Formats: sequence, C-alpha cells, structure tokens
Amino acid sequence: MLLVFSACVKDKPKVTETPTIKDGRRLYIANEGSLGNGNASLSVYNTDDGSIANDVFSQKNGQPLGDVFQSIQIVGDQLFMAINNSDKIVVVKKKDFSLVSNINVRKPRYMQLIDDEKMLVSSLYYPEINIINPKTLQVLGKIDIDYPNSEGMALLNGKVYACNWDTACDYLYEIDAASNEITARIDLAGAAPQQVLVDKNQKLWVLSGNVYKQKTATLTQIDPVTRTTIKSFTFPAQADIMKPCWNPGKDTLYFLGVNYNGGTDYNGVYRMPITATSLPSTLFISAQPLQYFWALTVDSVTNQIYVGDPKGFVQKGNVSVYQPDGTKTKSFDVQLGPGYFYFDK
Repeated sequence: MLLVFSACVKDKPKVTETPTIKDGRRLYIANEGSLGNGNASLSVYNTDDGSIANDVFSQKNGQPLGDVFQSIQIVGDQLFMAINNSDKIVVVKKKDFSLVSNINVRKPRYMQLIDDEKMLVSSLYYPEINIINPKTLQVLGKIDIDYPNSEGMALLNGKVYACNWDTACDYLYEIDAASNEITARIDLAGAAPQQVLVDKNQKLWVLSGNVYKQKTATLTQIDPVTRTTIKSFTFPAQADIMKPCWNPGKDTLYFLGVNYNGGTDYNGVYRMPITATSLPSTLFISAQPLQYFWALTVDSVTNQIYVGDPKGFVQKGNVSVYQPDGTKTKSFDVQLGPGYFYFDK
C-alpha cells in the first residue's frame, strides 16, 4: 500500500498558480544566478505600489529558469529571456509567466528587436549574431562577424550598430537591418566594444574595454552619418566600466565602475552629460567598501535610478532606488545576482 501511495504522489502533476503581482507598471529584473548552478530567476517589481515578486517563472512553471539570466526583451504580449549558459531564449506570456517556448541559441547575450518578425541576438564565445523571428519563434539564420563575443546592439535609421567584445576588435559594425549585411566597420578609440547607445541627437556612444585582459576602458561618440569620431574619452587603467544607460532625455549618460577587490576607487555609479569634455572625476553614487554594483537603469518616467547589488553572488541580492539627486529612497530584496533591468513601459 505504501508503494502504491508513493507512486500516486510521484505521478501527480505539479499544480502551479500565477504569481501574485498587482496591476501597475512593472520593472523586470534578471537575476543571473551563479554560473554552473542553474539558479537564474525572474523578479518583478511594481513601481506603483512598491511590491516585489521573486522567482515568478519557477513558481508558475514548476521548473528552473536555467543558468545565467543575461537580458530581457518584450515583444507584444510575450517576454523573451536570454539564458546565456543554458543556450536558450525562454519565452513566456507577460500576463501570467506561463512558458510558451524555448528557442535554442548558442550563448545568447542581448536582443535587438527590428520589427515584429525580426530580432537579432548576440552570442558569447561565437563569431555570430543570430536572427530570430519573434512571431514564429524560429531561428532564421545568423550574421557572421570577425571575432567571438558579439555583445550590445542599437537600431538607428534602418541600421544596426553592433559591438564585438573581443580584444582584437577596435571598431563597431554597421549592419543593414533589412539585408543583414555588414555595411561598415567604424573605428573606435579603444578595443573590445561592449555596448552602444543612441543619444537625443541621434549620435552613437560606444563603451569599449576589457580591464581583465589589459584593454583600458574607452568611450567614443560617433556621427553615424559620416562614420567618424566626434570625441572620445579614456578611463584610468584600473577603472572597470560597464552597464551604460540614459536618463529620460538621453542627454546624460550613467554607467557603473566596478571594483572587485573590496576598495572604493572607481566603484559605483557615474554620470556625465553628452556635452562633457572630460570624464567625471567623482562618483555620483558610491559603492561601500566590500561592495560593488552589477545592474543599472534610469526610469524613463520618474528619472529615478535603480541599482542592483549582487552581494558578491554569495547570497540573495537587492535593488536600491535613488532620486535624481542621488538620495536613496528605498531598497528591496531580489534573488541571486541582479544584473539587468527592463521596464515594461
């Protein structure tokens, strides 16, 4: 009888419920998890009432999300989640986070939506950018690039500008969004481009560098029409710079400096106007000793700054919210390794 009872319990399907998330504006938080442990997770923060729901994918679907949650993209009523070390993009319904499909992509990093039927996906370790149809959820092909590690992308006037985060690369790809052809390689001030953004004047800003591999961080402003450098900045050799983002007006750039050694030098949030002629000499928001930040965004509605603290990836992280003047207003707990933010609207 015990064996029969045990078998019945084992075979009983897992009943899942939609995680409790109130109506309101949402901030989706990609918690990376720790590499190799398959403990990535999705958190959802309601900016209207300040409530937080953690681990919503696993709650709904009764299975782990995967290994290393890299980035998020919304297409229509679906949420696309790049799970890097699991070689997949997980697609769920926004309304209840139920699983729609897994798209097999090698080491997906960032997603750039072109239109309802086309999305580009960058890839760690491989010299390629994948082409996805977000409507049919099919991989259509790929764009071959010069080196492994395609990274951040931006869409402007029918062109995709793509970074190749390799120490041998010191240029930015210009790709025709319709034909998928590389139409230019635009010179940069430094090697290993990682992220590209478009400012209010339709100019490109490219963050490059890989301090671990002795490539100093640089920032290059580019005129995409003439494909020439407007101005460039070189950071101190010790400064590990990442995660650039805009304020709502796209006239002020925010970015992180990360110090893994417990010190406070070049460690925290920086900001600089696009009119600046030099890099900021002081931090806007300082990390504390033995702390570093891993995620950053600025709310396009309220201008509040959201900062993710991974707590060294040894315990659950948290997110802090700051007013535009840098005053901290609140903090809430999430899951392991908050590394990417995405506002729904």
